[in-house]
Amino acid sequence: MTGQAIMVQGTASSVGKSMVVAAMCRMFRQDGLRVAPFKAQNMALNAYVTAEGGEIGRAQAVQAQAAGIAPTVDMNPILLKPEGHSRAQVIVMGRPIGSIGAADYHERKPELRGVVVDALARLRSAYDLVVIEGAGSPAEINLKDRDLVNMFVAGAADCNVVLVGDIDRGGVFAAFVGTLELLEPAERSRVGAFLINKFRGDLRLLDSGLRFLETRTGIPVLGVVPYLPALRIADEDSVSLEDRIGRRRARADEVEIAVVRVPLISNHDDFQPLEHAPGVVVRFVERAEDLDGADLVVLPGSKSTVSDLHWLRASGIARAVTTRAQRGELVLGVCGGCQMLGRRIADPDAAESDEREAQGMGLLPISTRFSGDKRTTQVRARALVPSFLCNGGDADIAGYEIHMGRIERDPGESGPFAIRSRNGAPEDDVDGASSHGGAVVGTMIHGLFDNARVRDALIATLRARKGLPRAEAPHTSAAPPDELDRLAAAVRESIDVPLLRKLCRP
Repeated sequence: MTGQAIMVQGTASSVGKSMVVAAMCRMFRQDGLRVAPFKAQNMALNAYVTAEGGEIGRAQAVQAQAAGIAPTVDMNPILLKPEGHSRAQVIVMGRPIGSIGAADYHERKPELRGVVVDALARLRSAYDLVVIEGAGSPAEINLKDRDLVNMFVAGAADCNVVLVGDIDRGGVFAAFVGTLELLEPAERSRVGAFLINKFRGDLRLLDSGLRFLETRTGIPVLGVVPYLPALRIADEDSVSLEDRIGRRRARADEVEIAVVRVPLISNHDDFQPLEHAPGVVVRFVERAEDLDGADLVVLPGSKSTVSDLHWLRASGIARAVTTRAQRGELVLGVCGGCQMLGRRIADPDAAESDEREAQGMGLLPISTRFSGDKRTTQVRARALVPSFLCNGGDADIAGYEIHMGRIERDPGESGPFAIRSRNGAPEDDVDGASSHGGAVVGTMIHGLFDNARVRDALIATLRARKGLPRAEAPHTSAAPPDELDRLAAAVRESIDVPLLRKLCRP
């Protein structure tokens, strides 16, 4: 049996396609269907590791969560991780196949179509419905002859398309009409409805525009989804960071975490749980002076560790971080940030950059060696020594690793966590490193702050160092609200659900 399919495309990037797909996955799951997400090709530096150790886009992992299923590589068979200079690491079915220039990758797209079609077919054979996400716009006429992710996929699935536009940006009606004008007749016939996203204000003010759109195109409007503030669902792209640059400083009764936005920042969603914690202000910063007064400075993951290390030095941030550490102020490095804080980075085979060796910041007793072997694992770990990340205890924490460089600790040195398992297999390994005195800590584990005990331990340490009382736990036994339920409810209330169900049938 082949499951049904519906596709969500957009008038541009970052119009909210990923969230709409997540909402639909949750809605259809609530309605009793076995549903799965799919995105043929994703370009993102926020990634996730499946239980089998395959790497996929973070958005598809969130969408799988919305559907109530485990993420698999079939849900995102091609992932592109930009490396700068028009190059990207290309990951096919969860495994990297190399770093490829944009022009060369464009030429290879036809041979990758079979990978896309096969992955989609496997999902449709296993689920009642597959909700498919496009990328960018289907009207990029310079890319259409080698399309892998928009109307090519709609044709392969023989499904209808919901076209999403972001009204918060302005020009949404022109975007809808202009997109249709640039589609071929066969492509245009697949567009079954428009969906307006991120609306703020009185819906009555849209009436004339909606009537014009439906009269001009003959295509119905599925609905108008409101702007949802403070949605606690992981963002995929660094575009979402633009609104968080220059965020307000912490008040006297709050703690402040400054995350350095390096040019090729990856997995910035690591810090989203902290952003939503009461009494915590997380700021993404790009200038050395913005570190002043922060209770914790974080060097995050990077897709190009050496390149971003050079940027840290050129911007003066590396010097500011070193000065902080010398004063005993807290510094955290995650993945690439951990490697930058070490003594040395060696890349003899040019696995990540053209530089064979670079000097690190020297704040952690480690060296890093890059090779072509990429580690992508889900991990379980326990605190090895007390640190500002964890007070200790026997309880496991969960996270995942995505890196090519392997760190080597100086003799006799240890790290904050002991790795107990990788991808379900028992393991006896040490993660990361700590400085003498413990002011600087590095870890290679992503997703740490999804663990309440790590998050709470960090916040408690920051508050204590600032002379603030420990934050009180909420006086309730109720489970925290599910943000995916909140998202699904908002979309369900805003759209013509019978029309959506009709569009799911070819």
